[in-house]
Amino acid sequence: MRTGKVKGIASSGRGLAAARPLFALLSQVLVAFTVEFDNEFEWRMNSAGYRGAALSMVVWNNLVRFLTEGAQSVRELAHHALAPEAQVRFQLGCLERWGFLVLEANSPDSRPVPSRLHRLSGRILRDGWGSGRGIRSGWKVLLTGKGRQAGEIWAPLSAAIEQRWRERFGDDDIAGLRELLEEIVCQIDQELPQGLPGAWEAPKYPARTATRTGGLPLAVLLSQGLLAFALEFDRRSAVPLRLCASTLRVLREQPTPAAEIPRLTGSSSETSGVGWQIKPYIVVEPDPDGGRRKVVRLSPLGLRVQQQYCDLIDEIEKSWEAKFGRQTIHRLRDALLELFVARVGDRLLIAEGLIPLEGTVRSGKQASALGRREPGAAARQRMNDLVAQSKLFQRDPVGTLPHYPLWDMNRGFGP
Repeated sequence: MRTGKVKGIASSGRGLAAARPLFALLSQVLVAFTVEFDNEFEWRMNSAGYRGAALSMVVWNNLVRFLTEGAQSVRELAHHALAPEAQVRFQLGCLERWGFLVLEANSPDSRPVPSRLHRLSGRILRDGWGSGRGIRSGWKVLLTGKGRQAGEIWAPLSAAIEQRWRERFGDDDIAGLRELLEEIVCQIDQELPQGLPGAWEAPKYPARTATRTGGLPLAVLLSQGLLAFALEFDRRSAVPLRLCASTLRVLREQPTPAAEIPRLTGSSSETSGVGWQIKPYIVVEPDPDGGRRKVVRLSPLGLRVQQQYCDLIDEIEKSWEAKFGRQTIHRLRDALLELFVARVGDRLLIAEGLIPLEGTVRSGKQASALGRREPGAAARQRMNDLVAQSKLFQRDPVGTLPHYPLWDMNRGFGP
């Protein structure tokens, strides 16, 4: 345990964190772990000669780990990932474009593959290269040298970051958190992916057939606990938790500048923006004070959805107390809250892991975007957004870490 650590402080930070629903605490801890994991991965890839390889942990947990022992078909990958093939194809297209894997149309059920000359490289590439378009179920997926290097770095990284957390917060605290999460996850009656899926329609996960044992990485336990809560919420709500807990949560009846939504949600502008999925629940208007900016407020329907969201998460948390044990849920909440309280001097320990390593994008290092030789204007803006997000996370993790992770493809599927 680190010298000088203070626990159980009655502070405004604890008061704010205590007001969070259980699922939001799971989300905030998961995102904090993910950011630290991703920064370390990027730094190690930079050291290996692959600058700008800023892929996120969920790509390893849900996809790349299945490829480290050899080629898999797209169909097999989707089966292992417990994901729809359309989602896997989209991710494979991105990883192909970013140079982590290649696709081979060499299976018996493959038809001839149209190809075209790639003007920049002179290579013959399939039509749809770099996207999910045209990828077929029987195609084989293989890691490139860059992808194999990523796998070698990823494989031990969860344990390394978890050990850091044990040293930072105390071995007993993290061991206790793991034990509580395992107690809940072991009772989930569905097979769930190891990483929290992105903004795709969730498949119907199969019933669990094998006895679940301990030993899962901490981030997997956090992800599966959060996903179990989200699945229960989504079964009972017309609007999924990922939308309710992000943009719809932070809006009010009074106008909010649209540009403020990413800061309020703790997510990227692409994932938290005013998209078609929340259009029925909001009103977008010109700023009444003039200028070109837009303001957003909840519509009457949006206000009802927001209230239903608050009521439903309270109902589900109470149902979890009945299902998993009131004491277990209360202890889990306390264990999660403790991570937002422990500090050395005036600095919260959870903020220490959010400090980006030198040379990473979150530190302010401008690097070529994945799949590009030079960063374009949009990529530079996204890098600046990542730096700003990181500073907010460090300054006020309780108030700025997202209540539900929204993975952004433009951030290597990270937060």
